[in-house]
Amino acid sequence: MFVVSLFANSLLIYIIISQRSLHSPMYILIAGMACVDLSFPLVCVPNMLLSFLFDWRGISLIGCLVQMNFIHLVGTFPSTLLVWMALDRYFAICTPLYYYEHMAIRKFLKFVIPLVIRNVFIVLLVGALAGRLSFCFRNVINHCFCEHMALVELACGSTAINNLVGLISVFLVFVVDFLIITTSYIIIFSSMLRSGISGVKALHTCITHLVVISVSLTITLITFLSYRIRNDLPASIRVFFSTMYSLFPSCFNPIIYGIRTKEIRQHILKTLTRCHFVQTVPHS
Repeated sequence: MFVVSLFANSLLIYIIISQRSLHSPMYILIAGMACVDLSFPLVCVPNMLLSFLFDWRGISLIGCLVQMNFIHLVGTFPSTLLVWMALDRYFAICTPLYYYEHMAIRKFLKFVIPLVIRNVFIVLLVGALAGRLSFCFRNVINHCFCEHMALVELACGSTAINNLVGLISVFLVFVVDFLIITTSYIIIFSSMLRSGISGVKALHTCITHLVVISVSLTITLITFLSYRIRNDLPASIRVFFSTMYSLFPSCFNPIIYGIRTKEIRQHILKTLTRCHFVQTVPHS
């Protein structure tokens, strides 16, 4: 999955950068999603593989906190990028005459900057609170990488504030983003129904985004609940879901965008054909 993620996301980024016809806001946002999907496994998988292959399991507390902050910071941006994609579709379908005006960098920054500040602030706050905990007994994390709740479980003092801030951060990032995305698509579909526009291409693009949203949010919810619902769920199952949270979307997203987005699919096939990865069969 790590190799698939590296190859698929790198190819997607290369296609969008190299093809001038794809230098539009929607494709730039897809390239941004590919960058996030590429960096997520790069943070945790190499260290995970070293621990599996060479039994290099040690990490300092500072190193653990740095890795945790980076993982969670990168982890906040898939839903944020999906918000920007939903806004892009809203402007393209509901206000097509003013699309490029709304999506101009200066105007679109008012949607970008607040969400970026929110993500950075929440992750730094969660990391700072975790760094203040006392770790006096156990020092073994039941995980392949440093995840917030896996680290908090090792603390010997009260972790009520950490749990509360963790819950609030999930609400402020994932729930708020989900509500914005849902509202945007409700307005989009109701606008299309009222105007009687078929909008097959627009609808096709929206469905692609909705598939990615559904998969990402489902995995996020399962990972989040696996740590907070007290049950007899084995630690290995929680680790598996957390690992899938970092690996599965990074493999799934570029494949879905590559298959379901016609312009990207055509350029990918041309590139792979030139590189002899795909062989064309002549018609008889």
